[in-house]
Amino acid sequence: MEFLYEYGLFFAKTVTFVIAIGVIAIIIVGSAVKPKAKKGEIDIEDVSEQLDDLKSSFLENTLSKKALKAHHKAEKVKAKQNNDDETSKPRLYVIDFSGSMDAHEVDSLREEVTAIISIADPKQDKVLVRLESGGGVVHGYGLAASQLQRLKSKGIHLTVAIDKVAASGGYMMACVADEIVAAPFAIVGSIGVIAQIPNFHKILKKNDVDFEQITAGDYKRTLTLFGENTDKGRAKFKEEIEQTHGLFKQFVIEQRPSLNIDAVATGEHWFATQAIEKGLVDKIETSDDTLLGHQQLRQIYKVQYKIKKSLSDKFAVGLSNAVNKTGVSLLSRFKSMNP
Repeated sequence: MEFLYEYGLFFAKTVTFVIAIGVIAIIIVGSAVKPKAKKGEIDIEDVSEQLDDLKSSFLENTLSKKALKAHHKAEKVKAKQNNDDETSKPRLYVIDFSGSMDAHEVDSLREEVTAIISIADPKQDKVLVRLESGGGVVHGYGLAASQLQRLKSKGIHLTVAIDKVAASGGYMMACVADEIVAAPFAIVGSIGVIAQIPNFHKILKKNDVDFEQITAGDYKRTLTLFGENTDKGRAKFKEEIEQTHGLFKQFVIEQRPSLNIDAVATGEHWFATQAIEKGLVDKIETSDDTLLGHQQLRQIYKVQYKIKKSLSDKFAVGLSNAVNKTGVSLLSRFKSMNP
């Protein structure tokens, strides 16, 4: 038993040494090679096929052979009558957008939108964006909303589905849509602007620490982290926040002119069942039901832009997985030897 323990300890040390050498090699190679911009590619998933497979699997496990045969026969007749093939059916393109605070996901969104615009038929094809975001930086979500506006400007019908939350910058994106559908307890709204900053001036002053800040222009910096903030600076900062809020409200009302903007642009948020009464959403429905509603009439494709991983990235992921597996394996062996 002691031999097995010593062997396991030796093995663990050896693995650790090999991993350390590998990490050093990656660092050396990475510093020697000039970094290249990561490139990605558009990935297309046939959602219609996935839904059909799900339905078929369920029927095969619930119907008798006779009933299943009759069902397949009826489906073939129906398909023949409707000329039900994917080349003749209009298409629904699906995009998933889960936004973070800095809205960096807009880099992928712009590629996905460009791909759809290049192939979609505005006369019959539609786009569904499944949107999840609590908002973030103004310029990031402003660009994201502009990407969705590109679809509208090309005459492509746009639906935004909200299952959980589309607030603040998230709603800025959502309001661009021709139709907004939301799950009953999805959170929407929060048409407002917030900015906050801590100030450590009193702490520095208490500890006799001086802070110097030199600017050119009266309002190059209004509020600061370490300097003494003034009423003049606070007033200017408040003015800038109000201006941003005004632009936000103007954008929303241009997209949804029937809204009582003064009633909904208070910074409050609502559940979808409340928001529909205020005109913030158009329909109470989950994105799943929206997809099923299009299944019979349209060929559905999910469009996703994926970044290609470099060799070093793949190696790092593989190395991490190997370390985790080795650690779990050793831990389980030691536990089996010492119950």
